[in-house]
Amino acid sequence: MTYSLKIALRYFFSKSKQTVINRINTFAFFMVVVSTTSLFIVLSAFSGLKDFGLSFSNNFDPDFEILPKRGSFFSVDDETLNQIENLSVIHAVAPLIEEKVFLSFKEKSQVAFLKAVSPKYTQVVPLENLIALGDWLSHNGSDVVVGFGIAGNMGLSVYDYNSYLNVTVPKKNRQTLLDQNPFTSSPAIVSGLYQISEDLDKKYVFSSLSFGQGLLELAPNQYSSIVLKTMPGTQKSSFENSIRSFFNSPIRIVSREEQNMALYRMLNIEHLAIYFIFTLVMIIALFNVVGALIMMILDKKSQLNTLLTFGADPRGIHKIFFSLGLLICGFGGLIGLFLGSILVLIQFYFPFIYVPGTSLAYPVIFDFKNIIIVFGTLMILGSISTAWATRGLSKKIRL
Repeated sequence: MTYSLKIALRYFFSKSKQTVINRINTFAFFMVVVSTTSLFIVLSAFSGLKDFGLSFSNNFDPDFEILPKRGSFFSVDDETLNQIENLSVIHAVAPLIEEKVFLSFKEKSQVAFLKAVSPKYTQVVPLENLIALGDWLSHNGSDVVVGFGIAGNMGLSVYDYNSYLNVTVPKKNRQTLLDQNPFTSSPAIVSGLYQISEDLDKKYVFSSLSFGQGLLELAPNQYSSIVLKTMPGTQKSSFENSIRSFFNSPIRIVSREEQNMALYRMLNIEHLAIYFIFTLVMIIALFNVVGALIMMILDKKSQLNTLLTFGADPRGIHKIFFSLGLLICGFGGLIGLFLGSILVLIQFYFPFIYVPGTSLAYPVIFDFKNIIIVFGTLMILGSISTAWATRGLSKKIRL
């Protein structure tokens, strides 16, 4: 251990003869602790909110989706589906038809999106676990599953055989422009209601694959997309070329993140914004460290001149206060992270803060990545502020 670090440690743990300087040093250390704790708690809280927001997407969207590069539909035979499912990284495969439809029930109507799915769809997306009332699709008749939002808007109820829900789409092949009935309509029975989020609950209707193909006048092997469930941690690059080789026509393979690009981009921007805002709070706290170092230099001026008289290197004197600044930031940061971690873990295991008006605990995530980000930010900014506070120190001492 060099003499610079030894003296810095002595200054860090000792008290000055002047009460004012002691209070300034204590306040600077306290501000480092508070700013570090605040930044860590805010990042942990936002990570929890981000994970909570994306959980709706994880429960509703597949890991990957195969789409035609041109047009709305493509033909995929059973052999191709089996080839895809036999890939080592693929857990389940399900064809899907998606189309905008017009719903009408008694005197009420609404535009929604129809998702016609196969029985294997629940192996890709576990939607049957999100049924709040009634049952999932039987795949034997014209039953449909709608969200609570659609049911509330249109007054739908489960297994109402007295009134049918009419699902209407424009005809695919109209004979003439003067066709008196340019729409195809099919009656359906609501077998279940799902509940995911307010936006999704009023947007989608699920039916069997045969119901969708009949309504849209599609061939048995015509689909809008193929949805995939992959092994955990699977990257698109590990199977993309293999799947493309199974198709004669050009296709697109999109991940869950690409399916919700706007959502992911918005969350990432908000994450950065929060990080920079609380980094500014940390910068303000470090101004107190700068002030404390300057006051410490003035207080120890006679001792430093004595060290210079006994042959101490001016650069070594500079290192004393540079090390002292890093000690204030380092010890303050560790204590702040310790306190922040305790609060985050208490909220995670024994919630004491809830979302206003609900019984939902405010979501937080304890992530070591946040610890590294906070401590790294503190030490970088602390090094810059300490270097600025101790600039030209040797010249000032000689004066």
